[in-house]
Amino acid sequence: MKKLLLPISIVAITFGLLSFRNIATSGFQAAPTDSNGPSGGKSGAPGEQNCTSCHSGTAQNGNLENLLVINDNLGFGITQYTPGATYTVNLTMASNPAKKGFQVTALNAANSMAGNFIAGGNTQIKTATISGDQRKYATHKGTSNTSATQTWNWTWEAPQTEQGPITFYVASNKANNNGNDNGDVIYLSQHVFGNDDASIDEMNLQNSFKVGFAPDKEEIVISFVSLSVAPTSLNLVDLQGRSVWTKKMDNATLGNNKQFLTIPQHLPNGTYVVHFFVGNTSYAAQLVLQH
Repeated sequence: MKKLLLPISIVAITFGLLSFRNIATSGFQAAPTDSNGPSGGKSGAPGEQNCTSCHSGTAQNGNLENLLVINDNLGFGITQYTPGATYTVNLTMASNPAKKGFQVTALNAANSMAGNFIAGGNTQIKTATISGDQRKYATHKGTSNTSATQTWNWTWEAPQTEQGPITFYVASNKANNNGNDNGDVIYLSQHVFGNDDASIDEMNLQNSFKVGFAPDKEEIVISFVSLSVAPTSLNLVDLQGRSVWTKKMDNATLGNNKQFLTIPQHLPNGTYVVHFFVGNTSYAAQLVLQH
C-alpha cells in the first residue's frame, strides 16, 4: 500500500493544478484594471469602444455626471473656439466617487482628431489609430484616480483652421474598487463646441442668453430663446474651473423662456461661470453672486 502513495499524491497535485487553471481561465480571477489609464480608443467616440469593454454593465447617460468645462486664457468658460487658440480643459465627475477614471477625445464632423492635447499635472495623453486616423486621448493617471483629485485638467490646442463644430467625447468610470469587472458604472457624454463663424441663427440664440442674480430672492434669473422643446440643466463653475453646483431644470418651450433658480446658501460671494444646456445646445455667461 505504501508504494501507491506516491502515484496517488502526484495525481492529486496534478488535479489540483488543473482545477486552479480552470478557475483562472473561467473569469473568477480579479479583472485587469486600468488604474493608470486605459489604452486609447475607449472614449465612446465613433468607431470606438468604451469602458464597458473591460467593465461589466451598460453605459449610462453622462450629461449630468461628466462636467466638462473649457476655459480661455482669462479663466472664462467658452462655448465657441478660436482656431489656433490654446485652452484649458477641466473634467469633473459630479459624484466624485472614491475610485474613478476617464478618457476623452475631440473630433470634428469627419471624425478626425481636432487639434492637439497636452497633458496636465494629473492627466496623461495616449494615442490610438481608428479607421486609419490617429486620435489622441486624455486620461487619468495612477495618482489621480481617487476622490482626492476633484478635477482633471489638460491643454487643448484648437485646430489651426476652422473645422466647424467640434465634439468632445467623454467616458468616465464610477468604480467600486472591488478588484473585479462588476459593480462599476460607466457614463458617456458628448460636448459640442462651435467656432467663431457660427451661423446668424446660432449667434442670435447665443445673444438671447442672459443671466442675472436677484439678491432679495436669492435667485438666478435665466432668459433665453429656444427653437425646440428640450430638457435644460445648469452647471455653475468657479474661476478655478471647479464645478460647485449642478441642477436639472424644467423643459424649455418654443420661443422666449425665463427660468428662476434658488441658489444654495453655502455658495460664497464671488464670480462664477454659468454653463446652461438646452438639449444639445450650450450657453455660458458670467455671474456675480452677492448674498
